[in-house]
Amino acid sequence: MPKITFLGAGSVVFTRQLLTDLLRFDDLPTLDIALHDIDATRLEVARMTALSVSRQLGRDIRVTASLERREALAGADFVINMIQVGGVAATRIDLELPAAKGLKQTIGDTTGIGGVFRALRTFPVLTGIARDMQELCPHAWFLNYTNPMAMNVWWMSVVAPEIKTVGLCHSVYWTVNDLCELIGVPLEGTHYRAAGVNHQAWLTEWSRDGEDLYPRLRERLDADPELQRRVRAEMFRRIGYYPTETSEHSSEYLDWFLRSDAQIEKFRIEPLQYIAISDDNVREFHEAKALLDAGDEIPLHDEGDAAEYAPQIIHSVLTGTPREIHANIPNHGLIDNLPENAVVEVPASVDADGVHPIAWGSVPATGAALNRTYLSVADLTVRAALEGDPELVRRAVLVDPNASSTLTPDEIWELCDELTAAHAALLPRALGGELAGVQ
Repeated sequence: MPKITFLGAGSVVFTRQLLTDLLRFDDLPTLDIALHDIDATRLEVARMTALSVSRQLGRDIRVTASLERREALAGADFVINMIQVGGVAATRIDLELPAAKGLKQTIGDTTGIGGVFRALRTFPVLTGIARDMQELCPHAWFLNYTNPMAMNVWWMSVVAPEIKTVGLCHSVYWTVNDLCELIGVPLEGTHYRAAGVNHQAWLTEWSRDGEDLYPRLRERLDADPELQRRVRAEMFRRIGYYPTETSEHSSEYLDWFLRSDAQIEKFRIEPLQYIAISDDNVREFHEAKALLDAGDEIPLHDEGDAAEYAPQIIHSVLTGTPREIHANIPNHGLIDNLPENAVVEVPASVDADGVHPIAWGSVPATGAALNRTYLSVADLTVRAALEGDPELVRRAVLVDPNASSTLTPDEIWELCDELTAAHAALLPRALGGELAGVQ
């Protein structure tokens, strides 16, 4: 019986989505679903969620729930990681402390100062997971959804290169889905590929029946001044290729937008947006708990909305069904104008033998220039944690375009001191925190 372990299963909405996609494959064997979370209440809701999904889809599964990570990992074939170290409280700190200094972010979980500190408190937990996997399930696939994606996959590639780690994100799929809807073309039958880095890959192939769809997009944008008031439309106009993350998220990867109230208004950006999103996630959790406590079934998303890659990978490995996805993988000869060993996002084929990244060649030159800045922040953050060097943490933030366009170096150092103090319980001692070792 194949065993699939969910780490951070208390992210109940996402657990429900992944299980629904997985159990809708009717040619899979009976699955052993092992749920782990550090919050007992959330873990119990995740367990009830799994049982509700299996009942509604008429699929027999074995479900176990454990507060002990090692118990959940023992003998796993696939490990799905969706932890959020520090939870919503830490997210609020990542956004609100910088905002008080004038540094605006929208989501703050991928790069920039929010991404740097989220990475630094996630790395020790990833190291603990890797050590457990090396002992308890060394041949399992580690399917990572936790942000900051590029930094976390990079960290795993350094501390546990023998673990089969793949970073998964749905941003490429939903970008193409939304663009097709915008120009009135069905997604089905569309050919698309993107490459670059997570949340900043470039859609270089987008066609249907041999027709390049970019001219239709340009025509649609040119005809609507309000559509031009979006970050990704501006990036597309200036760079020539569409980026694969939302306008809100994309705004914080560059120094073009959040530095100025006028730009924020012009491009309709909502700073600190992730606080409201996080509050909505908490509300959805409580709604799901109330339904399940009352003996009701939780609603499932439509079958056509199945876009997550982890269920597709599991299905391909277990059944041999070939398919293509986009994956985050260390750059070993995949993109030749981005740094070797950095984590990049590229198309990948999937089959019974696993995930096989496709060598891409070069991404567009201007896109690569922006990607390299993003990867420099990631590189310095990984180095800071490996070397236990607090100065490298601050230099990582200094390199970030959004931070350096808003704050002086003195202000960046001061803000990093404040964030270190605020997150001390979750950071290693070498970086100014209180952690003595891995978690």
